[in-house]
Amino acid sequence: MSAGATDRPIFRRIALIGLGLIAGSVAMAARASGSAGHIAGYAKSAETRAAVRDLGFCDSVHDSAAEAVAGADLVILAVPVGAMGEIAAAIGPHLGPGAIVTDVGSVKQEVIAAVAPHLPAQVHFIPGHPLAGTEHSGPRAGFASLFQNRWWLLTPLEGAEPAPTARLSAFVRSLGAQVEEMDAAHHDLVLSVTSHVPHLIAYTMVGVADHLKRVTESEVIKYSAAGFRDFTRIAASDPVMWRDVFLTNKEAVLDVLGRFTEELFVLQRAIRMGDAAQLQEYFTRTRAIRRGIIEAGQDTAAPDFGRSAALPEGAVKPSAKSDEG
Repeated sequence: MSAGATDRPIFRRIALIGLGLIAGSVAMAARASGSAGHIAGYAKSAETRAAVRDLGFCDSVHDSAAEAVAGADLVILAVPVGAMGEIAAAIGPHLGPGAIVTDVGSVKQEVIAAVAPHLPAQVHFIPGHPLAGTEHSGPRAGFASLFQNRWWLLTPLEGAEPAPTARLSAFVRSLGAQVEEMDAAHHDLVLSVTSHVPHLIAYTMVGVADHLKRVTESEVIKYSAAGFRDFTRIAASDPVMWRDVFLTNKEAVLDVLGRFTEELFVLQRAIRMGDAAQLQEYFTRTRAIRRGIIEAGQDTAAPDFGRSAALPEGAVKPSAKSDEG
């Protein structure tokens, strides 16, 4: 058995609603650990459903979300944040008593508002967010080790029963992840700093290069240094997912963007005034944060930033993390 393997399934039947990178990786990791009995899946696209049938990481693939969740004791919503409410409405009447419903969205307050009203009282809704992903998407992008040593945040609702949360936590740990609980509002603020605004900056920087006509496209590609390469890697993430993230976490994102703008003005002035001491102090302080990330095991100090062109298509080292939301 692999690390995190269980003697018997934690959940008898899990239903994956949405069959992209995260759901595929959950299925593969759950199968490797033995923590799930039957794995059912549903995706809106017939093409995706056909691909998953060929790939075989689900035991059954269904043509409707309602069919997929029938009899499931764990349902994982792995669709874009903007589609959560519609999916919850579709599956709500078909959920069995005691079933646990969770999600993998990068925004929690809006997901709770969209999903909770559609779920029966006897169903346990425990919002979640795995801090793992790559710039790749789709059913062929998943791999079993995606969650190894990554954080998976849970934001139980006020008054939630502890036993279902503990059961879901055990399942998440069986996938190789570390679990932490936090308030939904705090989650959204933290993620705006650690993921959402950095992605927005990456999209912006790539857009700046695209519009800077004095630098030709061939030069941008040919002479890309590590920093710009990282920007383009991040900016290659799923555009639908990120559209929904920014629209549903707008308050926290705008707050952090305002703070970012203030910091940028400080650096702009230091550069204009030739203030070497301030620049060095600032960069020394921020460098220490990077070292802390490496020491926490959340990335690698390898010169290639943990990425390798020799990896098979669709596979990315777990250390090459670009938050999936």
